[in-house]
Amino acid sequence: MALIVENKKILEFLELVGRLKHVKRTGWVICDIEDCESIAGHMYRMGLMTFLLTEENNPTKLDRFRCLQIALIHDLAECIVGDLTPHCGVSPEEKHRREDEAMKTIAELTGIAGDRMYDLYKEYENQSSPEAKFAKDLDRYDMILQAFEYEKREGAPKKLEEFFQATYGKFNHPFIQGLATELYRQREEFEKKTLVNGGST
Repeated sequence: MALIVENKKILEFLELVGRLKHVKRTGWVICDIEDCESIAGHMYRMGLMTFLLTEENNPTKLDRFRCLQIALIHDLAECIVGDLTPHCGVSPEEKHRREDEAMKTIAELTGIAGDRMYDLYKEYENQSSPEAKFAKDLDRYDMILQAFEYEKREGAPKKLEEFFQATYGKFNHPFIQGLATELYRQREEFEKKTLVNGGST
């Protein structure tokens, strides 16, 4: 009987997580981006980026597996509360309260694994480790990379400038700083090319 109850809770957890595959990120919806990414898509690319850490670009010896875990956990609460942004009229304090309660609910469904997920979530929220800080860099970088992809898709240079303005000067890890610099360069080239071609790419 205990095993049945445990499996029932795990299935409930997996169904909650499955919602993230279908919930669109609020920032893109507000900007009227068609066919925009889901929360799960955002976390998936963040997770893949942790594999790019190497001996050469990871001088501080970040724990890559821990970075991956945090990347996959950091927005998990959104399967219950949704993707809350400043445009939603919810204060940062209330957002944090709702997400914390959601993570406690999730943790209760998965026992020891849930406790681990909650701890990783708090680590990210408090930015209390080098790995959490790197995950924050990944979060911001994936956002501007996605913004640039939408600008290119729509042939609309600078359309999503607000997302870049929100992240300028906030990248801390040298590896992500380098990627951001290359992204800025490509974005400038795209703008110039679009202007020369009269708006066509």
